[in-house]
Amino acid sequence: MIPYVAYLTAERVHASGVFAVVACGLYLSYRSTHLFSANVRLQAYGFWNALNFVLNGLVFVMIGLQLPQVLAGIRDYHLSQLILYGAVFSALLIALRIIWMYPGTYAANFIRRRFLRQRHPMPSARAIFVVGWTGMRGVIALAAAISLPGTLPGGAPFPERDLMIFLTFSVILVTLVLQGLTLAPLVRALGLAGHPASDPEEREARRVILETALQHIEARRSDDDNHHLALAYSDARDRYQRRLAALGGENYSQYGFDPEDHAHVIDVGLQLIRLERTTAIRLRNEGRISDELFRKLEREFDLNETRLQSITTP
Repeated sequence: MIPYVAYLTAERVHASGVFAVVACGLYLSYRSTHLFSANVRLQAYGFWNALNFVLNGLVFVMIGLQLPQVLAGIRDYHLSQLILYGAVFSALLIALRIIWMYPGTYAANFIRRRFLRQRHPMPSARAIFVVGWTGMRGVIALAAAISLPGTLPGGAPFPERDLMIFLTFSVILVTLVLQGLTLAPLVRALGLAGHPASDPEEREARRVILETALQHIEARRSDDDNHHLALAYSDARDRYQRRLAALGGENYSQYGFDPEDHAHVIDVGLQLIRLERTTAIRLRNEGRISDELFRKLEREFDLNETRLQSITTP
């Protein structure tokens, strides 16, 4: 209900309802860590991903329903003329995006380094070109074209509305087919395929998080005389020290295993999760557990598998 309340409230005071919804969404996203539990956030992500998929499909269904009417409105144009307009308009937009990406990237990098004090390296020219090539148009451009009014305030037809919708549809078709299908070969041809480079910002954030957790563990160990809690803190300390050492590519054999064994640890963990999932499926099929319990267990398996797969081996 919150987006509707924000929109209607802004409209009531003669402000932009769209901007109000965007601002409200940004604020809720920023505060979601404090407002929602982990379980609610996971469910919300799943819900919005599914809803986004459905809305994308509905928009393309709408353009499909409007296409006969649009074609009827541009019947004065020859087919070859329409194809030429669509090709030229699409090429112009693709070229403008690629051209803009270079000064835009340099300006953004300058601001981050000069004013935000973030030491990020400048992307290569090939990487910038790939980012420019990913400018595929879709639902947003289509929704903007369809939202054009059919008539002007005076009652006259909106000039060239059907042609604008046709050109938008042409751009979407060209970018999705041309840029979408050629993206992977282009990345390989430019030598950018392979494992992603490590992100210094991510590594620094993970290092600070792990060091903070270790400081907390050491403080609690020294303040707590409970033998069982001391063992628990010692085990947690070893795990966090292994993660911190692995992050820096250091030798951490003193914490349980060598760096070269890290990949094997991940593989074993994934194998055990798959075994747990297979066992749960067998119990479900034998009628020993309910479907509700199986879904709960499967969700835990999926979260653990995702966590292990996201860990970069040193």
